[in-house]
Amino acid sequence: MTARSVPPYTPHGTPGIAAATTDLTKVYGSGDTRVVALDRVNVAFREAEFTAIMGPSGCGKSTLLHCVAGLDTPTSGSVRVGTTELGPLADRQLTQLRRDRIGFVFQAFNLLPTLTALENITLPSDIAGRRPDRQWLDRVISLVGLGERLGHRPAQLSGGQQQRVAVARALASRPAIVFGDEPTGNLDSRAGADILGFLRESVHELGQTVVMVTHDPVAAGYADRVLFLADGRQVEEMDRPTPDRVLDLMRRLPAGGPRTG
Repeated sequence: MTARSVPPYTPHGTPGIAAATTDLTKVYGSGDTRVVALDRVNVAFREAEFTAIMGPSGCGKSTLLHCVAGLDTPTSGSVRVGTTELGPLADRQLTQLRRDRIGFVFQAFNLLPTLTALENITLPSDIAGRRPDRQWLDRVISLVGLGERLGHRPAQLSGGQQQRVAVARALASRPAIVFGDEPTGNLDSRAGADILGFLRESVHELGQTVVMVTHDPVAAGYADRVLFLADGRQVEEMDRPTPDRVLDLMRRLPAGGPRTG
Protein backbone atom coordinates (compact mmCIF):
# COMPACT_ATOMS: atom_id res chain seq x y z
CA MET A 1 0.00 0.00 0.00
CA THR A 2 1.44 3.38 -1.03
CA ALA A 3 0.73 6.84 0.30
CA ARG A 4 -1.34 7.51 -2.83
CA SER A 5 -3.90 4.75 -2.59
CA VAL A 6 -6.41 3.28 -0.18
CA PRO A 7 -7.12 -0.47 -0.22
CA PRO A 8 -10.33 -1.36 -2.08
CA TYR A 9 -13.40 -1.27 0.11
CA THR A 10 -14.35 -4.76 1.30
CA PRO A 11 -17.62 -4.54 3.23
CA HIS A 12 -17.27 -8.00 4.70
CA GLY A 13 -14.02 -7.59 6.64
CA THR A 14 -16.19 -8.99 9.40
CA PRO A 15 -19.44 -10.31 7.94
CA GLY A 16 -22.10 -7.61 7.92
CA ILE A 17 -19.92 -4.94 9.58
CA ALA A 18 -19.49 -1.59 7.81
CA ALA A 19 -17.27 0.01 10.48
CA ALA A 20 -15.97 -0.89 13.93
CA THR A 21 -13.78 0.30 16.77
CA THR A 22 -11.46 -1.60 19.09
CA ASP A 23 -10.53 -0.11 22.49
CA LEU A 24 -11.10 3.36 21.02
CA THR A 25 -9.80 6.01 23.40
CA LYS A 26 -9.69 9.77 22.99
CA VAL A 27 -8.01 11.99 25.58
CA TYR A 28 -7.80 15.77 25.48
CA GLY A 29 -5.20 17.74 27.43
CA SER A 30 -2.84 16.44 30.10
CA GLY A 31 -2.21 16.68 33.82
CA ASP A 32 -4.89 18.62 35.65
CA THR A 33 -6.65 19.45 32.38
CA ARG A 34 -6.73 15.86 31.10
CA VAL A 35 -10.21 14.82 29.90
CA VAL A 36 -11.11 11.28 28.79
CA ALA A 37 -13.75 11.75 26.09
CA LEU A 38 -13.77 8.09 25.00
CA ASP A 39 -12.62 5.24 27.22
CA ARG A 40 -11.85 1.95 25.39
CA VAL A 41 -15.02 1.88 23.29
CA ASN A 42 -15.68 -1.31 21.32
CA VAL A 43 -18.57 -0.97 18.89
CA ALA A 44 -19.56 -2.30 15.47
CA PHE A 45 -21.92 -0.67 12.99
CA ARG A 46 -23.78 -3.25 10.94
CA GLU A 47 -24.37 -2.90 7.21
CA ALA A 48 -27.77 -1.72 6.00
CA GLU A 49 -28.76 -0.64 9.51
CA PHE A 50 -29.72 2.72 11.01
CA THR A 51 -27.90 3.23 14.32
CA ALA A 52 -28.46 6.17 16.67
CA ILE A 53 -25.91 7.18 19.30
CA MET A 54 -27.28 8.84 22.44
CA GLY A 55 -26.16 9.89 25.88
CA PRO A 56 -25.92 12.85 28.26
CA SER A 57 -24.20 16.03 27.12
CA GLY A 58 -20.44 15.54 27.08
CA CYS A 59 -20.63 11.73 27.07
CA GLY A 60 -18.45 11.40 23.95
CA LYS A 61 -21.05 10.62 21.30
CA SER A 62 -19.91 13.28 18.80
CA THR A 63 -16.28 12.41 19.48
CA LEU A 64 -17.05 8.77 18.68
CA LEU A 65 -18.79 9.77 15.46
CA HIS A 66 -15.93 12.00 14.35
CA CYS A 67 -13.29 9.37 15.10
CA VAL A 68 -15.12 6.65 13.15
CA ALA A 69 -15.69 9.08 10.25
CA GLY A 70 -11.99 9.94 10.11
CA LEU A 71 -12.55 13.56 11.14
CA ASP A 72 -10.69 13.19 14.45
CA THR A 73 -7.71 11.06 15.48
CA PRO A 74 -7.96 8.63 18.42
CA THR A 75 -5.41 8.74 21.21
CA SER A 76 -5.25 4.93 21.14
CA GLY A 77 -7.21 1.97 19.85
CA SER A 78 -8.33 1.47 16.28
CA VAL A 79 -11.06 2.31 13.79
CA ARG A 80 -11.90 0.23 10.71
CA VAL A 81 -14.08 1.00 7.72
CA GLY A 82 -14.59 -2.33 5.98
CA THR A 83 -11.17 -3.97 6.24
CA THR A 84 -9.28 -0.67 6.22
CA GLU A 85 -7.62 0.47 9.44
CA LEU A 86 -7.74 4.26 9.59
CA GLY A 87 -4.75 4.68 11.92
CA PRO A 88 -1.95 3.82 9.44
CA LEU A 89 -3.38 5.94 6.62
CA ALA A 90 -1.47 8.99 5.41
CA ASP A 91 -3.35 12.28 5.13
CA ARG A 92 -3.97 11.82 1.41
CA GLN A 93 -5.27 8.29 1.92
CA LEU A 94 -7.58 9.43 4.71
CA THR A 95 -8.91 12.25 2.52
CA GLN A 96 -9.57 9.74 -0.27
CA LEU A 97 -11.32 7.37 2.10
CA ARG A 98 -13.59 10.09 3.46
CA ARG A 99 -14.39 11.22 -0.08
CA ASP A 100 -15.06 7.76 -1.52
CA ARG A 101 -16.54 5.72 1.33
CA ILE A 102 -18.01 8.12 3.87
CA GLY A 103 -20.96 10.49 3.70
CA PHE A 104 -21.54 13.11 6.37
CA VAL A 105 -24.65 15.16 7.16
CA PHE A 106 -23.86 18.16 9.35
CA GLN A 107 -26.36 20.01 11.50
CA ALA A 108 -25.43 23.29 9.77
CA PHE A 109 -26.11 21.99 6.20
CA ASN A 110 -22.67 23.24 4.89
CA LEU A 111 -23.89 24.04 1.38
CA LEU A 112 -22.03 26.36 -0.98
CA PRO A 113 -24.26 29.40 -1.55
CA THR A 114 -23.17 30.02 -5.14
CA LEU A 115 -24.02 26.51 -6.35
CA THR A 116 -27.43 25.11 -7.23
CA ALA A 117 -28.92 22.22 -5.28
CA LEU A 118 -27.80 19.75 -7.94
CA GLU A 119 -24.28 21.22 -8.05
CA ASN A 120 -24.04 20.93 -4.26
CA ILE A 121 -25.19 17.31 -4.44
CA THR A 122 -22.62 16.34 -7.07
CA LEU A 123 -19.79 18.50 -5.67
CA PRO A 124 -17.81 15.64 -4.04
CA SER A 125 -17.86 13.66 -7.29
CA ASP A 126 -16.92 16.76 -9.27
CA ILE A 127 -13.94 17.43 -6.98
CA ALA A 128 -12.85 13.81 -7.39
CA GLY A 129 -13.14 14.10 -11.18
CA ARG A 130 -15.76 11.36 -11.39
CA ARG A 131 -19.12 11.26 -13.09
CA PRO A 132 -21.84 10.25 -10.62
CA ASP A 133 -23.82 7.09 -11.26
CA ARG A 134 -26.85 8.70 -12.88
CA GLN A 135 -29.26 5.91 -12.00
CA TRP A 136 -28.24 5.98 -8.34
CA LEU A 137 -28.28 9.79 -8.27
CA ASP A 138 -31.80 9.84 -9.69
CA ARG A 139 -32.94 7.38 -6.99
CA VAL A 140 -31.41 9.54 -4.26
CA ILE A 141 -32.96 12.75 -5.62
CA SER A 142 -36.32 11.01 -5.85
CA LEU A 143 -35.96 9.69 -2.30
CA VAL A 144 -35.46 13.15 -0.81
CA GLY A 145 -38.07 14.80 -3.04
CA LEU A 146 -35.87 17.43 -4.68
CA GLY A 147 -36.79 16.92 -8.32
CA GLU A 148 -38.35 20.36 -8.74
CA ARG A 149 -35.74 22.29 -6.73
CA LEU A 150 -32.47 21.18 -8.31
CA GLY A 151 -31.86 24.52 -10.03
CA HIS A 152 -32.35 26.58 -6.87
CA ARG A 153 -29.49 27.96 -4.77
CA PRO A 154 -29.49 27.45 -0.96
CA ALA A 155 -30.84 30.95 -0.26
CA GLN A 156 -33.91 30.05 -2.30
CA LEU A 157 -34.60 26.93 -0.23
CA SER A 158 -36.13 26.44 3.21
CA GLY A 159 -34.04 24.97 6.01
CA GLY A 160 -35.67 21.58 5.51
CA GLN A 161 -34.98 21.70 1.77
CA GLN A 162 -31.35 22.66 2.38
CA GLN A 163 -30.94 19.67 4.68
CA ARG A 164 -32.52 17.46 2.01
CA VAL A 165 -29.77 18.66 -0.33
CA ALA A 166 -27.18 17.82 2.35
CA VAL A 167 -28.65 14.32 2.77
CA ALA A 168 -28.66 13.77 -0.99
CA ARG A 169 -25.04 14.94 -1.19
CA ALA A 170 -24.04 12.45 1.52
CA LEU A 171 -25.81 9.61 -0.31
CA ALA A 172 -24.89 10.55 -3.88
CA SER A 173 -21.52 8.80 -3.99
CA ARG A 174 -23.04 5.59 -2.57
CA PRO A 175 -20.70 5.56 0.42
CA ALA A 176 -20.03 2.58 2.66
CA ILE A 177 -21.48 4.49 5.60
CA VAL A 178 -23.27 7.80 6.23
CA PHE A 179 -22.80 9.74 9.47
CA GLY A 180 -25.13 12.42 10.79
CA ASP A 181 -24.20 14.73 13.65
CA GLU A 182 -27.53 16.04 15.00
CA PRO A 183 -28.77 16.31 11.39
CA THR A 184 -32.20 17.63 12.42
CA GLY A 185 -31.01 19.95 15.19
CA ASN A 186 -31.67 23.14 13.17
CA LEU A 187 -35.04 22.06 11.78
CA ASP A 188 -38.62 22.29 12.96
CA SER A 189 -40.35 19.05 13.92
CA ARG A 190 -42.01 18.50 10.53
CA ALA A 191 -38.85 19.11 8.49
CA GLY A 192 -36.88 17.01 10.97
CA ALA A 193 -39.32 14.13 10.58
CA ASP A 194 -38.90 14.34 6.80
CA ILE A 195 -35.10 14.10 7.06
CA LEU A 196 -35.26 11.19 9.50
CA GLY A 197 -37.72 9.44 7.21
CA PHE A 198 -35.33 9.89 4.26
CA LEU A 199 -32.44 8.47 6.27
CA ARG A 200 -34.51 5.47 7.32
CA GLU A 201 -35.68 4.90 3.75
CA SER A 202 -32.09 5.08 2.50
CA VAL A 203 -31.36 2.13 4.82
CA HIS A 204 -34.45 0.04 4.10
CA GLU A 205 -34.87 0.90 0.40
CA LEU A 206 -31.29 1.54 -0.77
CA GLY A 207 -29.32 -0.68 1.63
CA GLN A 208 -27.36 2.27 3.05
CA THR A 209 -25.65 2.17 6.45
CA VAL A 210 -26.44 5.21 8.63
CA VAL A 211 -25.04 6.26 12.01
CA MET A 212 -26.53 9.32 13.68
CA VAL A 213 -25.81 11.22 16.89
CA THR A 214 -28.91 12.68 18.48
CA HIS A 215 -30.21 13.87 21.84
CA ASP A 216 -33.85 13.47 20.78
CA PRO A 217 -35.73 10.28 21.75
CA VAL A 218 -38.19 10.87 18.90
CA ALA A 219 -35.33 10.99 16.39
CA ALA A 220 -33.81 7.85 17.90
CA GLY A 221 -37.13 6.11 17.37
CA TYR A 222 -36.47 6.14 13.62
CA ALA A 223 -33.34 4.00 14.06
CA ASP A 224 -33.05 0.21 14.04
CA ARG A 225 -30.98 0.29 17.22
CA VAL A 226 -29.60 2.80 19.70
CA LEU A 227 -26.22 2.80 21.41
CA PHE A 228 -26.07 4.67 24.71
CA LEU A 229 -22.87 6.30 25.99
CA ALA A 230 -22.07 7.65 29.44
CA ASP A 231 -18.75 8.90 30.77
CA GLY A 232 -17.05 8.02 27.48
CA ARG A 233 -18.16 4.38 27.51
CA GLN A 234 -20.91 2.39 25.84
CA VAL A 235 -23.29 1.40 28.63
CA GLU A 236 -26.46 0.17 26.91
CA GLU A 237 -27.83 -0.96 23.55
CA MET A 238 -31.45 -1.11 22.40
CA ASP A 239 -32.93 -2.79 19.33
CA ARG A 240 -36.23 -1.64 17.78
CA PRO A 241 -36.33 1.53 19.89
CA THR A 242 -39.41 3.61 20.58
CA PRO A 243 -39.31 7.19 21.91
CA ASP A 244 -40.82 6.12 25.25
CA ARG A 245 -38.33 3.28 25.77
CA VAL A 246 -35.42 5.55 24.82
CA LEU A 247 -36.57 8.32 27.15
CA ASP A 248 -37.01 5.88 30.02
CA LEU A 249 -33.49 4.53 29.59
CA MET A 250 -31.98 8.01 29.19
CA ARG A 251 -33.45 9.00 32.54
CA ARG A 252 -31.50 6.16 34.17
CA LEU A 253 -28.11 7.03 32.64
CA PRO A 254 -25.43 8.86 34.65
CA ALA A 255 -25.65 12.60 34.06
CA GLY A 256 -21.91 13.33 34.20
CA GLY A 257 -19.76 14.40 31.27
CA PRO A 258 -16.27 13.21 30.26
CA ARG A 259 -14.00 12.08 33.05
CA THR A 260 -11.02 14.17 34.14
CA GLY A 261 -7.73 13.13 35.64
